[in-house]
Amino acid sequence: MAERAGVSIATVSRALRDSQLVAAPTRRHVREVAEELRFRPSGAGRALAEGQHAANGIVFPDLSGPYYAEVLLGYEEVVAELGRSVLILATNGRRGAADAVLELAGRVDGMVIMGRTVRDGVVGRIADTGLPLVLLARTPVGLVDTVTADNERSARDLTAHLLGHGHRTFAFLGDPGESPDVTGRYAGFRQALTEAGRAVPAPAPCAFDVRSGYAAARELLSGTRPDAIVCANDEVALGALRAAEDLGLSVPGDLALTGWDDVMAADYARLTTVHQSMRELGATAARWLDERIQGSATPARHEVLPTRLVVRTSCGVHESGGRA
Repeated sequence: MAERAGVSIATVSRALRDSQLVAAPTRRHVREVAEELRFRPSGAGRALAEGQHAANGIVFPDLSGPYYAEVLLGYEEVVAELGRSVLILATNGRRGAADAVLELAGRVDGMVIMGRTVRDGVVGRIADTGLPLVLLARTPVGLVDTVTADNERSARDLTAHLLGHGHRTFAFLGDPGESPDVTGRYAGFRQALTEAGRAVPAPAPCAFDVRSGYAAARELLSGTRPDAIVCANDEVALGALRAAEDLGLSVPGDLALTGWDDVMAADYARLTTVHQSMRELGATAARWLDERIQGSATPARHEVLPTRLVVRTSCGVHESGGRA
């Protein structure tokens, strides 16, 4: 096609996209040749011609569990519509995570970095290269777009809801040091208890999965039992629910329990939780990254997606709002 038109491959690509970088007579000539040859450009070929990879990178802390699956589905739905592929890297506590992320940055047209996967300095190094970059579920770094969910306000509301229904002693299962999201949730939890004049417990650190939630809750409930346990996510809460049952405790009769995310299993377990649109987190990051890849020079954006309290029976309150 390029040889027939007498232009470079990159010029063909730009002309077929009606780019103003190509003179109008040349664009007309290229389109005429393309019509004559019945030529239809592929997305991959167009990207290669322009020095692009036709691929986005996304860096996750982990890939296990429904939360990451939902975020990835939202991301991939948008990327697929844009005709790009996705290269996925899960750091998952691996050694050399920074080197792996930097290596991936050299193979993609743009990158999303989720959570506390690498230090801010690594994010800054990548941003300084000019690679389009979006941060997801992470505190802002420099002039980089950031998409997060509302954690602190919703955690404050959740804790206030528990206080309003008579619960007085609390525990928090989860590690704020491992996740910016959980940092915000613990901050809201702490604020609500402080405002109510209640003791603020130190968090009981655990990984964000069912097994870790079970182990942490079993240890916690073997001592002085709190009225309510606020869990960093639904998986931890589901593990805590199983631990309570194995110890002969009733939820909500002996113990109120809450989670976060509103995954499908939370509904079946009648778990009070906080709903966040996990797919919209991924989709927003994908859309913003594509805008940056296409050359958008708008100022850095910091979007906080709304969340909402979902009251079910595990907190000791009927879903209609009355005390169980």
